[in-house]
Amino acid sequence: MSDRTDHVTFQHGQEFLSAISERWNYQILREVFFGVGRFGELKRALGISANILTSRLATLTELGLLSKRAYRTDKPWYEYELTDSARELVVPAIVAITRWAETRATDTDATRHPLMHTVCGNPTDPYLACSSCHEPMEAATLRPMPTQEGS
Repeated sequence: MSDRTDHVTFQHGQEFLSAISERWNYQILREVFFGVGRFGELKRALGISANILTSRLATLTELGLLSKRAYRTDKPWYEYELTDSARELVVPAIVAITRWAETRATDTDATRHPLMHTVCGNPTDPYLACSSCHEPMEAATLRPMPTQEGS
């Protein structure tokens, strides 16, 4: 890994993808994004054992996806939040997966997670749009560009 822990690098893409796709790591990142940042809160929300949570939080902090700060002076208790790198890389994925799951869930088996656009302060339902025509994009309307010879 990189010596710097304040950013995500892609020098070790396989290691990063392996870490981010690990079940608990994704769930931890999702919970932290939605405001659950303290160790005990994460443990309760996820139903995860303390030793596994400790290990996963250390990995995510080492990868530069989470930062931690002590919130008690008498005990080493920490609160975690997404780093700017994590927000840039992970938040779009968390939002997309959450929205996908919410649209397929029944009314009784899903908690809705409303989002606010902090620039304008309004509720939002983000979507992917084309940078050329600004129309919403769906998976069925995306294809890779053909490679041009000599490129």
